[in-house]
Amino acid sequence: MSSTSLEYDNVISKAKALYVKKMKDYGTSWRIMRLPSLTDQIFIKANRIRSIQESGENLVGEDVAGEFVAMINYGIMALIQCELGTKNTDEIDTELAEQLYDKHIKQVKGLMMKKNHDYGEAWREMRVSSMTDVILMKLRRLKQIEDNKGKTIVSEGVEGSYTDIINYSVFCLIQMGMGKEQ
Repeated sequence: MSSTSLEYDNVISKAKALYVKKMKDYGTSWRIMRLPSLTDQIFIKANRIRSIQESGENLVGEDVAGEFVAMINYGIMALIQCELGTKNTDEIDTELAEQLYDKHIKQVKGLMMKKNHDYGEAWREMRVSSMTDVILMKLRRLKQIEDNKGKTIVSEGVEGSYTDIINYSVFCLIQMGMGKEQ
């Protein structure tokens, strides 16, 4: 399992590097987004991946790996929004945004390591297309929870779904070879 931790960190390093570069271009303009909007951004990415997987055609030309990276970053943004709230959507300092990224990815990875132990790394035997479907299912669940104004009876809240989406996206990227050191 030590290779999983290293591969995970390699994927996150690449995702965070993009997050930081985008902040240099756009600041933290994403702070204006409510959770359903972030959920929809993740949905757009996952749906594009599934469409390409099914059709075998990629007319836009942007790689699928980039879409998984985007889902990781949008997921982290959503977790930050859960923490800070969406009432005061003023931009935040980029240094704070990086610290919050690190804080949330540490929590997300911590949960992954526990589940990874208990499930015996079953994800390594899954197809990327199956994990894409799991992400899409999690998004449908998220949308239902959001439509129910965050109320659930026995289910985890939105944070758990975002966490799972981030982890499945990392797993897909590891399966696609992005977890290797370069």
